[in-house]
Amino acid sequence: MNAQMKTLYLIRHAKSSWDDSSQTDFERPLNDRGEHDAPIIAKALLDKKIKPDLIVSSPAVRALSTAKIFAKVLHYESENILEEERIYEATMRELTEVVREIPDDVKCAMLFGHNPGISNFVNLLGDQFVTDMPTCAVTGLELKINSWKETERHCGKIILFEYPKKHKK
Repeated sequence: MNAQMKTLYLIRHAKSSWDDSSQTDFERPLNDRGEHDAPIIAKALLDKKIKPDLIVSSPAVRALSTAKIFAKVLHYESENILEEERIYEATMRELTEVVREIPDDVKCAMLFGHNPGISNFVNLLGDQFVTDMPTCAVTGLELKINSWKETERHCGKIILFEYPKKHKK
């Protein structure tokens, strides 16, 4: 039987601001560069005809803001973004659990998170080593699975790696 193949895009939030020392890490917003980079990377995905069936994001301000910018560019209703607390400061086990809970009618999912978790997760699932995902980087993985429940180590093939410096003129 031919595998259904699921596609997972792992996205590190765009550049965030450290200006206000009274803010918790969770509350940090995007800075100007983050606000500038996120739509550029989202547009690069749109140009490749990438359309998510589901967007899942850490509820931290900088991750959710990045997810909302991508949602707007990719014509995905931002009120349908699923906020998942386990993504913030997630372990590999927690990220795996989140992905395994994606409904099977979803073919293409996007997960917005943080380093080091998101880079480590790419390396857990992927077939190539990614040293580090810079802010607003996207790694696309084609997963050789029929059900999200089957997500496991090295079940994915990296099919895309986009990041802001690639798009600097």
